Amino acid sequence: MRTPPNERVSSDIAETPRTRKADNASGSERRCILSGESHPRDTLVRLAISPEGQVLPDPGAKAPGRGAWIAPDRSALEAAIAEGHFKRALMRAFRGGPEGVTLSYSEDLPQQVEMALTRHFTDRLGLELRAGNLVLGSSRIEEQARQGRLGLLLHASDSSADGRKKLDQAWRVGAEIEGSGARGQVLPLDRDTLSVALGRENVVHLGVSGQPGDASAPHQKRAASRVAQAAARLTSFVSGLTASCDRPNGEAS
Repeated sequence: MRTPPNERVSSDIAETPRTRKADNASGSERRCILSGESHPRDTLVRLAISPEGQVLPDPGAKAPGRGAWIAPDRSALEAAIAEGHFKRALMRAFRGGPEGVTLSYSEDLPQQVEMALTRHFTDRLGLELRAGNLVLGSSRIEEQARQGRLGLLLHASDSSADGRKKLDQAWRVGAEIEGSGARGQVLPLDRDTLSVALGRENVVHLGVSGQPGDASAPHQKRAASRVAQAAARLTSFVSGLTASCDRPNGEAS
């Protein structure tokens, strides 16, 4: 699954340094334009305006200008578009937008959002792989898991139940929480998608390095958090349910 060619999204409405700093503040919240409910910004999906007035997904929340935020729920977005609620919500959110530009969006916006979230997640995996924070291969994952060296465990959608069960059990052993039922997250991506994204063959399972509470490796702990957040948002959008790993360290993902 790939995103369409990258489109630059921007707006004539410039952000002030203060606004940009506030947007990046840890724990800040944004309101979903469809439900009206506020959520942590990292759990929502930002929409931004291209120079031509097209509304496009901005999963990295980096495009300049005014943005609108929606909950990561594809079925809710599809229903809002079909019922006309989405268009009205956009008009309110972007009121006073770029002068002389008519806002528009594709009826295929839900698919665009899913593809953008997928690309955002797989790009994150690529960055963590280059940084040496990913563990690949069932045998190595099991070894690292039993030693308590994994901060996150993920499985492809077409991974076998037996394969997941074996690695989940090793993860619990390493975290010293046997009997808790904690397990890794099953992604909405199959092994072929993960293999292409990472440039490796047969990527069925993957772990993210990091020992819970290990102050000597804070970068690895942050890596697990970054991957978990991107994975949860993608899974939530596809399934319509809030997704998270059952983390052995008891931390929210």
